[in-house]
Amino acid sequence: MEFEHITHPSPMADDAREAILADPGFGTHFTDHMVTIEWSEEKGWHDAKVGPHEAIALNPAAAVLHYAQEIFEGLKAYRHEDGAIALFRPEQNARRLNASADRLAMPNLPEDLFLQAIRELIAVDKAWVPSLEGGSLYLRPFMIATEAFLGVRPAKNYKFLVIAGPAGSYFKSGAPAVSIWISDYSRAAPGGTGAAKCGGNYAASLVPTREAFARGHDQVLFLDAVEHKWVEELGGMNLFFVFDDGSVITPPLTGTILPGITRNSLIQIMREEGLDVREEPYSIDQWRDDAQSGRLLETMACGTAAVVTPVGKVAGDDGEFTIGSGGPGQLTSKIRERLTGIQRGTSADTHGWVTRLV
Repeated sequence: MEFEHITHPSPMADDAREAILADPGFGTHFTDHMVTIEWSEEKGWHDAKVGPHEAIALNPAAAVLHYAQEIFEGLKAYRHEDGAIALFRPEQNARRLNASADRLAMPNLPEDLFLQAIRELIAVDKAWVPSLEGGSLYLRPFMIATEAFLGVRPAKNYKFLVIAGPAGSYFKSGAPAVSIWISDYSRAAPGGTGAAKCGGNYAASLVPTREAFARGHDQVLFLDAVEHKWVEELGGMNLFFVFDDGSVITPPLTGTILPGITRNSLIQIMREEGLDVREEPYSIDQWRDDAQSGRLLETMACGTAAVVTPVGKVAGDDGEFTIGSGGPGQLTSKIRERLTGIQRGTSADTHGWVTRLV
């Protein structure tokens, strides 16, 4: 698709941008430009633009504001040692966006158009990709329903956008391993939208996440909505459990858990390391017992933003328990190093996961 390019009339000054890139944080700074593409029943996808990062004009009756028809993705661009910029498995994000679109009765976006939109934005904002260790450009593609109406039905007009911002470390506590709080709330139920990456799932997690923070923890853990005993996922990450017999368990994708791209990558990498990785249910009681007996060596959380992060402590209303020494485990550190090495071009990409851009 042909993209119209509108240059930002007053982009951020080089020295101001470099100051941000030296310590970008996460999710608070944004690049100069963004992508927008329109969709309607009559025209399909049209009017693709790369223009200044700016506010969106929406009718107060826009469907997204009343019925939450919106979906999003998250992926990163990395600067390699030779100066090239690369993406990690972006086609998987394109496919997951469409899976989310199907669940929320929204139009599919062609995968090649998703990838083109990312390329177009990075081409004009490549100076925003950090060079610091652990830094990346976080990309947020998303789709919203823009038709102005108050009837309960799928909208007839949508807008797809891509914004981006430099990113550093996701967790701010500085602890060697994260601490998580077991929530009494449920994130998703069977037949719901748990497997879709939509804002409603995250809105439901905000109160329990706030409670976790208030208790001094880094993340919240959700159990299943039916029996409230099976481990599902954290507020924004999948989980893996590493045992002393060389086996690894991760909760299965039954429709209530987001199918993480990092999760999928780790399964493949750990199996290549000779580990017996199984996707099967794992209860909170098993987790506690295995941690206390020493059978469980490590627990790792994973996601695009935090990559691979060790879990050191788990707490709830009935007490708390520590995993291993409470710090990073050997496998977690090894797997994180291998995955980030592939993403950053310092390790061999034997799967064809990396897409080099500019």
